[in-house]
Parts: sequence; structure tokens; C-alpha cells
Amino acid sequence: MSSTEIRSKNKLQQEVTYFKVQETQELKDNLSPQKPLTTTELQELIINSLEDDKAEDVIQIDLAGKTSIADSMVIASGRSTRQVSAIANNLYRKLKHATDDGCKLEGMAKADWVLLDAGNIIIHIFRPEVRSFYNLEKMWAADFTPEKMLASSVGAEDE
Repeated sequence: MSSTEIRSKNKLQQEVTYFKVQETQELKDNLSPQKPLTTTELQELIINSLEDDKAEDVIQIDLAGKTSIADSMVIASGRSTRQVSAIANNLYRKLKHATDDGCKLEGMAKADWVLLDAGNIIIHIFRPEVRSFYNLEKMWAADFTPEKMLASSVGAEDE
């Protein structure tokens, strides 16, 4: 409906409807994904988004058999809180559009460490200092098991 038609209807005090229900549903269908993304497609979307936004030191960690929280983890760094925030916002928008479930986002207030939960994949975006402090790569390394983590924390307390 053109703006001229709207003004004409307003002058005649006629009801103005911008969209019919069917047109609205068609718009929704065009915006939502046709089929759910596979884990591989989701990983590609995440990695491409991080690369596009100049995230640094991007790594993927396979969590299969280590935990039930996710199948995979992606860790990346941004040079500043502003860059971490921008990387997270852009990725959040892409994931929200690409997935039916959307995505959960935590840590934007400080933007030192932002976590995005995309279901099968957990994404951590850090400032470099914060990343080295928490050292998630070491915790979730290939030889990690919950028993080893518990043993190492108990051993550290004994010293």
C-alpha cells in the first residue's frame, strides 16, 4: 500500500491495514531458515563470522565424550572490549537468524568474556588477558577428563 493510498484512506476515515495475515506469514517464512542447520553448517557459520570480524586465535575443541553440555566449543579473542562486543553482537544476530532456537548470550555488560550458547556449540569470546587467565584450551584439551580435572585441583590444594 502506498503512502498516497494511506493518506486518502485517512481522509475518508477508513481503516488502514498494511499487511494481510497471509502476506505476514509469507514474510516470516522467507526470513526463517528453510531447514535446521547441521552442526557442521553451524560451525562454518560461526567460524566465518569470527573471521569476518577479525577475531584472533580462533580454535575449535571437540567436546564429544567429555561433557553433555555441547558437542563442540569455539574460543576466540578480540583486541578490546569494543571488538569483543562487536564480534559477539554480529555472531548473535547471525545465529538468531539462522537457527530456530536462537542463541543465548551472556557477558555483554563488561565484554571481557562473552559466551554464546548455540545449542550444540558453545562460543567463548575473550579479551587476550582474560583468555590467558582462564585458559579454557588447557582445561578442555584432548586428554581432559573430569577425573583429571578433579585430581589436579585436589593436588593444587595439597601444595
